[in-house]
Amino acid sequence: MRIAEIHIYAYDLPVKNGPYTMAKAEVYSLDTTLVKIVADNGLVGWGETCPVGPTYAEAHASGARAALAQMAPGLIGCECWPATLHRHMDAQLNGHNYAKAALDIALYDLLGKQLGVSVADLLGGAMADRVPSYYATGVGAPDDIARLAKEKLDEGYPRLQIKVGGRPVELDIETIRKVWKQIGGSGMRLAVDGNRGWTTRDALRVSRECPEIPFIMEQPCNTIEDLAKIRPQVSHGIYMDENSVDLNTVISAAGTGLVDGFGMKVTRIGGLQRMATFRDVCEVRNLPHTCDDSWGGDIIAAACVQMGATVRPDLLEGVWLAAPYIEDHYDSAHGIEIVAGHIQRPTEVGLGVVPDEGCFGSPVSSF
Repeated sequence: MRIAEIHIYAYDLPVKNGPYTMAKAEVYSLDTTLVKIVADNGLVGWGETCPVGPTYAEAHASGARAALAQMAPGLIGCECWPATLHRHMDAQLNGHNYAKAALDIALYDLLGKQLGVSVADLLGGAMADRVPSYYATGVGAPDDIARLAKEKLDEGYPRLQIKVGGRPVELDIETIRKVWKQIGGSGMRLAVDGNRGWTTRDALRVSRECPEIPFIMEQPCNTIEDLAKIRPQVSHGIYMDENSVDLNTVISAAGTGLVDGFGMKVTRIGGLQRMATFRDVCEVRNLPHTCDDSWGGDIIAAACVQMGATVRPDLLEGVWLAAPYIEDHYDSAHGIEIVAGHIQRPTEVGLGVVPDEGCFGSPVSSF
């Protein structure tokens, strides 16, 4: 089975009740990129990549489509195996993992359909068919975030991530304390996500002023050097998110004990093949991690859930989806949803979702 056609689509995902606010960005609408691979036997696979605007990471929607158009002509005729695809993509273009991930996901969807198995089966087998999710708040007023924390606790979420940074650190400390007053003793886990928005001074102050609250700091500062600087001085666990840009960085961080876990995005690491390697590195080092993405619709959601289902349950921090912030589904019958803080894994072949491609309009480019 070989790749016969590649089609690239652009689609707008408005943020419900926007904006979604982080330390370094406010987003009202996201421009997602979808990829359809058609094999020479007629089978179809779908992939997706959706950066959260142009400032969250070294990625943006126009860049994804330009990178895909650069690679696609050289991928026609490529055998439909993940390792083969990655070698061909790397031969066509250096870097741009987030664009390559869309093709990788589409190939796994296609291969699952060819073999009659789910993507989770291709990735080593599901350890659970119902995976935990977590809710991520935006940056907001302390009382508002505390009320939201109580709502999400009551809805059944096992983990809460609160966004901080980009404002006086005193407000962040107040938010953490008020949130913990709502969820402390409930069993709900707490992550405090700086999205690179704190200085090392701020991170040290937060840890020293909230020693009794057992949260983890997710990417509190901007650089790996910043994390190394605060590592021996804080009393809270540190998770790496935005800095974990590739497998080499992950392996170094895990091997040197720089971090206690990861927030990992499927598209940032380069797709499902490399995400599976990341999962295995974390398992041998006993490091918890998330399995999610920055944004996107049902296709990227299904990829995250299929991958998350293969993670050792005690190491899976949760699968984050943008679904609560999006109005509609690509697949009205099998759209991915969070129910009582958990997600049911699609068990159909491939990703388990079949998008209505009519809603995407005409491809922006075809090969």
